[in-house]
Amino acid sequence: MIVSVGAAAAVLGMSGVASAQPPNINAMPPANPQDYAAHDGAWYVFSALDGVTCVLDRGSGSYGCSGPLPGAPNGANLVTGNAAGGVGFANSARPMYGIVENAPALPPNTRLSFKTVSCGNDGFSTSCVNTYNQSGFVISPTTSYAF
Repeated sequence: MIVSVGAAAAVLGMSGVASAQPPNINAMPPANPQDYAAHDGAWYVFSALDGVTCVLDRGSGSYGCSGPLPGAPNGANLVTGNAAGGVGFANSARPMYGIVENAPALPPNTRLSFKTVSCGNDGFSTSCVNTYNQSGFVISPTTSYAF
């Protein structure tokens, strides 16, 4: 079953805002988006930390990750944002975009981008940033937070 982004956004309750500066994702070279295309090219999908899958939805402009998010507010297992809004954490019984099997890992120091949203891996953490409003999130092995 695929959970809609709208449904996921409806359960968002905490922003989990932190003051630490995220990595400069847009300074990283882009990965080939075709290597990460899924759902008939509608999404770019990649794996982050163990059990975490991230999606950039080319149709809606939403983005996010689901799975075990270390140190997320209230034990959240989902973080999501959209092209014109902020970011929030939530708990969900299902992955944000349904189950995506065998999502390829994003190599260290690379990024995927669609319109104003870029997600990247600096070799330690996975971050997504929306240049429209400078919002986004960071998922690292010890903590997860929104900005």
